[in-house]
Amino acid sequence: MAPEPNLNGAYYGPSIPPPPTKTYHRSRGGGSCCNPCSCLFNCLCTCICQIIFTLLIIIGVIALVLWLVLRPNKVKFYVTDATLTQFDYSTTNNTIYYDLALNMTIRNPNKRVGIYYDSIEARAIYGGQRFASQNLEPFYQGHKNTSILHPVFKGQGLVLLGDREKSNYINEKNLGAYEIEVKLNMRIRLKIGWIKTHKIKPKIECDFKVPLEANGRSRNFEETRCHLDW
Repeated sequence: MAPEPNLNGAYYGPSIPPPPTKTYHRSRGGGSCCNPCSCLFNCLCTCICQIIFTLLIIIGVIALVLWLVLRPNKVKFYVTDATLTQFDYSTTNNTIYYDLALNMTIRNPNKRVGIYYDSIEARAIYGGQRFASQNLEPFYQGHKNTSILHPVFKGQGLVLLGDREKSNYINEKNLGAYEIEVKLNMRIRLKIGWIKTHKIKPKIECDFKVPLEANGRSRNFEETRCHLDW
């Protein structure tokens, strides 16, 4: 066995290795640091929501102010007169032969609101079935103004009446007066000063009883107010 080298009479054992270096990892959930893209996205979303909310408040305030200033009133529709010279229903071919003329008025009671009537379609209905229609001329109606419409329905139309409606027709024929409905489908725009709104589609329903004119004589027609649905 080989002799140990001279260690000056002292033996300290094997050398001790240095301690391992500690590595520190940042927790994803801790601290104030975040992903730049995520932070930018959150900021954009917050800004957009605040802008939309502010715009909604501004629009609401403007609408309230306009309503308080203008105090808009509903436009009123009336059937003022009606002349019916023919209204015959044939059960053989389910056809109505008709000749109906109406006078209708539109009253705009507003001081600061004008109305553009861009399109007007008048539909004549009996027993829940449409038997005629007519397109009327577009026009502009000024403030506090009354306009007159003259829809005329003349011709023949296919109408499929049920047993109940046929029975009602016979009763009305014996009485000499018929329950007829006229609907106005419109596209209008409101004019407030220099501002014009987008197109609105109101629906007007007029239910009235019109007597049949016989031997050149017409009975009195009762003026009827129509129902307006915005």
